Amino acid sequence: MARLPRLFLPGCAQHVIQRGNNREACFYTEADYKAYLSMLKDAALKYEVAIHAFVLMTNHVHLLMTPGDEQSISRMMQAQGRKYVQYFNFTHGRSGTLWEGRYKSTLVDADNYLLTVNRYIELNPVRASMVTHASEYPWSSYQGNALGKPIQLLTPHLLYRRLGKTAQERQMAYRALFRGRMPEQELAAIREASNKAWVLGDDRFRRQIEAKTGRRAVPAGRGGDRKSARYLESLNQ
Repeated sequence: MARLPRLFLPGCAQHVIQRGNNREACFYTEADYKAYLSMLKDAALKYEVAIHAFVLMTNHVHLLMTPGDEQSISRMMQAQGRKYVQYFNFTHGRSGTLWEGRYKSTLVDADNYLLTVNRYIELNPVRASMVTHASEYPWSSYQGNALGKPIQLLTPHLLYRRLGKTAQERQMAYRALFRGRMPEQELAAIREASNKAWVLGDDRFRRQIEAKTGRRAVPAGRGGDRKSARYLESLNQ
């Protein structure tokens, strides 16, 4: 079956996940993380992609970004991915593929989910029990969004800029978002959309995507199974 084109809406952020092949590690050393971020910054600039949040885990990567046009993200991921594989294979004396097929991408309803996805991405190391707090992990955008560390790769989203009038106010308000645990319904909604590459948003946002693209924004209902309309509705409540 031919693959459907990825969903796209001008100005709409996307949550992208890229995993290592067979869940193998994509980063061995500190130099690997630094090389990936440097290459990502160059590719994002070249293909006009604004990156709002990221985390580099041992065997996968999460990115939240807004593309300049319909091909921006795919071109960026292809160029950056190819360059990093060349670096990684040469540095570690290996050959062959590094990434697991196509990256997954999900359109994100900014008004309802953008800062939630920011939080989801930057809390990955905490959920994986690698650290006890997001501030302890060096390879995520939390260092910039919450602590003010200069990260040239990052472009603040409009909703982030609205958190405060000054950088200090924005960082303080952003840190407040990380108090307590994320609700299980939010985690389930993000994972469902990410795993199936569907739209993450409310009904209005989904209808807008469907009207603009001429394609379904969520799976069709299947009676009583987990993909039924009732289940999807519960994720948004």
